[in-house]
Amino acid sequence: MTDRQLRPFLPFLAISLVQLVVLYSGPGWAVTTSKALLMPLLAAAVVLSVRRPRPPQVWLLVAALACSWVGDVLLSFPGWFVPGLLAFLVAHVAFIVLFLRLPVRPGAGRPAGRSGAHRVPAWALVYVAWYVAFLALLGPHLGVLLVPVAVYGAVLGTMAVLAGGRGGVIAVGGALFVVSDSVLALGRFLPGYEFALHDFAVMSTYLAAQGLIAWGVLADLHDGRGAAARSSPALDRRADATGR
Repeated sequence: MTDRQLRPFLPFLAISLVQLVVLYSGPGWAVTTSKALLMPLLAAAVVLSVRRPRPPQVWLLVAALACSWVGDVLLSFPGWFVPGLLAFLVAHVAFIVLFLRLPVRPGAGRPAGRSGAHRVPAWALVYVAWYVAFLALLGPHLGVLLVPVAVYGAVLGTMAVLAGGRGGVIAVGGALFVVSDSVLALGRFLPGYEFALHDFAVMSTYLAAQGLIAWGVLADLHDGRGAAARSSPALDRRADATGR
């Protein structure tokens, strides 16, 4: 990571640190305000990190971050849990589409630079076990929210599986998203749950997840552009040789 690559992310990293500090030491307005700034700053970093013309995948990532911002704001206020859940569900759908449209890395079994899903590693099946355990543990306590939470969990798990297929920091980001939402759900629905660092665990893993996914997507787009540029001269030479 060079200084030039890191620079657009510095405001996001700084406000992330502020958010984690004020969770326990600051007034409520500081928690709400810093939380509302996080995803716009990360989206700005994404846009500033990619030169024009920006590919559609950049705007898919921005859309996912925008929906996450809506979810962040809604979940900051009592009584807005279901709308906030819906906003994050749409964000995960955007991530799913994004992962399917990212360029394939060299060595993935397909021509590098083209878009498409990587093969899902066997370890990603752990998300199936997570989903079953998640519903078994929380299902009896969800009441009328059973179906919305079950649908959300299925979409979240699908996002994490596809993130695992991308590998690298995107896979780590997908896993941390599952951890963050799982801890959040435990605190909201599981009777008798107590964890002193609950808020810190939720926000730290969430921020790391969003940051790592964004960074990994930008890295894949950069590698994909490079692979496409390297393949173009070879294609031109073959075309000249065949008269096409």
